[in-house]
Amino acid sequence: MGSKMIITDAVQFSKMLRTLQDECKDSCIYEEDIQILRVNGEKHLHHIYRGDRPVFICEKTAPRIDSEDDKMDETHSDDETNHEVKIELGPQPLTIMKARQLLSWYTMSQNSIVSPAVSPAALLPPAVSPAALLPPAVSPAPLLPLWVRCDMADPARTTWLGAETACTGNKVSGVKLYAVTCAGSTVDKGSFITLDELKQEHKNRHHPSMMVARGTAQYNLFGSTVVENTTIESQSSVTVDFKWSHVESILETPPLSSTATLNIKVSSGDMRSPMYPLYKELEFLQILADGLRTGETEWMEPEETRSAVQLTREYLDELQNTVKTLQDQSTKEAVKVKTETGTSETEIFNSLMERGDLDFIEQLWVRMRNSVTSYQDVGDCLKLVIKALQYGDIKPWIHRDSSSSLSKLILQSYHHQMDHVSLTGLTPVHMLLEMGLDKMRKDYINYLIGQELTTLNHLSYYLSTEEDLQEQVIRLRKLHHLLEIMVTCSTFLGLPYDRLFLLTQLCLQYYKTCPYDEDHEFKLQIKPALISHFYQKEQAVSWGVEVSRVSNVLYVVPLGSRRCPGVSNVLYVVPPGSRRCPGVSNVLYVVPPGSRRCP
Repeated sequence: MGSKMIITDAVQFSKMLRTLQDECKDSCIYEEDIQILRVNGEKHLHHIYRGDRPVFICEKTAPRIDSEDDKMDETHSDDETNHEVKIELGPQPLTIMKARQLLSWYTMSQNSIVSPAVSPAALLPPAVSPAALLPPAVSPAPLLPLWVRCDMADPARTTWLGAETACTGNKVSGVKLYAVTCAGSTVDKGSFITLDELKQEHKNRHHPSMMVARGTAQYNLFGSTVVENTTIESQSSVTVDFKWSHVESILETPPLSSTATLNIKVSSGDMRSPMYPLYKELEFLQILADGLRTGETEWMEPEETRSAVQLTREYLDELQNTVKTLQDQSTKEAVKVKTETGTSETEIFNSLMERGDLDFIEQLWVRMRNSVTSYQDVGDCLKLVIKALQYGDIKPWIHRDSSSSLSKLILQSYHHQMDHVSLTGLTPVHMLLEMGLDKMRKDYINYLIGQELTTLNHLSYYLSTEEDLQEQVIRLRKLHHLLEIMVTCSTFLGLPYDRLFLLTQLCLQYYKTCPYDEDHEFKLQIKPALISHFYQKEQAVSWGVEVSRVSNVLYVVPLGSRRCPGVSNVLYVVPPGSRRCPGVSNVLYVVPPGSRRCP
């Protein structure tokens, strides 16, 4: 059915082009947001296309923007018309995927082998007549060349894709395909105004006695990457803003004395992140929470080939038959879990996140998370566990601070006084969600406390179990996002402990009062030397210099000094008394001779 629809789309697009060509129209709209123009090729494509032959140009329909300034006042008299002036934007490109689709339709419609071999009636819905879609048979002339304006978002930075029929006599024998790419703008410092020329221009306009040039620049440190000509898109980004004084040349690299601010925006779910396995675990947790809220659950594809019930039964049998201590068993299983789920983690992060103290409930959660595919699976697994507890077949070890319903049943089983639990409705999912929340909270605590980035007291908001499960999941997501940010800044940027500690506190304080927001940019002051290897050989995303005059500025020097540091022509010292710097002892204002202000 998919191939039939593709051919149908190709026939429809071909008919649109044929109509535009045969009726000599200038333009038409296709699929509401695509504009097709019939224009002179050499005029519109410049050096790309030569010849006076018309061509089709496909581009995105340009939106119209209301000009608020040009709107007529509504208080005009009744006989006056209130007009809204529309501002038209320039030509808008299409995505590279859409451009390739249009060219494939164009090429397919010219295929003399495919078209006769496929019955049009077999391709179309019953209500659509084949004759209504096929191009007119009375026009054997080949279609004009097609050029599609592209958005340059692919790794090759494609600006145009083109297709042109190749003919033998009046018969189309093939299609030529074209691709025009752009390497981007080049930096030619010789074409820029020099800093001295800029200062002279400022001096001619404002006649300052003294000027200062301040620089600003932004560099991109982390974002989308290109691997084997394929762009790996990322919603995460880390940029750095520089500010410095005494600019010496245009486009100079910010000096190490600059003020640097990191702008950190990290989105969860990036497959390149060492946090990705934990993100998948949190995603399953969110599915369970959504299922409790809506009553419907879209189960994930299981990572295990064996069923959840089989894995649970094997685990219970292993606990009954083992001769090792529960602690040894826990350590063994912890390593096993890491091997199964940690294939995309870096070795450094593995060593930091690895836990050797997974208790019975946490190991059960790992098995069920990787294998359950229905409510029935969850219920059946928990029935096996509760039955084993009731009969005293197992005496599992659990963490003292576990708060899940199953942990309470396990504690009761130690005294042979278990409450009755009805595993009907959404109760099993509720219990499984509690198990996951307990386990993941301990995972995050293990990293943050282990790295001494915070204390349990500062985490109390995120670890509270007094709120309902939906709110607990939200707070856990906030904690996960915080960890994503920390891991990005530690493993990728290599920031030192003091910066990571400060960033942790900033994130914790922000999420105590603000909703979950992956688009929020966290800002962190750093020393340029910490990231110099990232930007010193790179080109800035933006670079600017501001030349301004110095006015109403007073320099200060210690009492007894006769010269202002860094200003050689300042010699005159104002006598002590009323002109002392407020709040600063033994400091005097200094101004040049014959003046009461520093230029």
